[in-house]
Amino acid sequence: MDDESQIRDLIGNHFEPMRWSADSEPDWDSFREDFLEGAVVCGAARPAQPRGLEPFIERMETVARQNLNSFEEHTRGMKILRFGNIAVVLAMSELLENGTDVCHDISGYLLVKSEGRWSILAHAWDQASDANPVPGDLQPPAA
Repeated sequence: MDDESQIRDLIGNHFEPMRWSADSEPDWDSFREDFLEGAVVCGAARPAQPRGLEPFIERMETVARQNLNSFEEHTRGMKILRFGNIAVVLAMSELLENGTDVCHDISGYLLVKSEGRWSILAHAWDQASDANPVPGDLQPPAA
C-alpha cells in the first residue's frame, strides 16, 4: 500500500473503535494504536486545552459517556499534504450522538512515518456550524 493509501486508511478508520451504545463499549486499545507515544489532542473547546492521549480517553469515559447514551464518528472527506515522512491532514467527520443528533467537525492531524508506519502525533478539531461551515473541498463526493 502506498503512503497516501496508508494515510487515508489510518484517518478513515481512526474513529471506528471510539463508538459506544447500550450494547457496545469503545475499543480504546485499538484507538491508541493510531497514535505515536506522547501524542497530543486538542478539542474544540476554548481556551485550547492540549491533552495527552490518556487524559483524553479518561475524559471521554467520564464526561462524554455520562452525557451520551450512544456515539459514532465517521470520517467523510479529507485533504492530505505529504512530504517524505511527515503529513498534514484535514478531515471532515460526521458525528451521530444518541442515535439522532448529527453534527460535523473538521480535524487537523499531524502525522509522522516511523518504522514503516504512519501514526498520529497531534490531533486538533473544531465544530462546523452555520457560521463556520464545512469547506466544499472536505465535503464527501456526491453519491
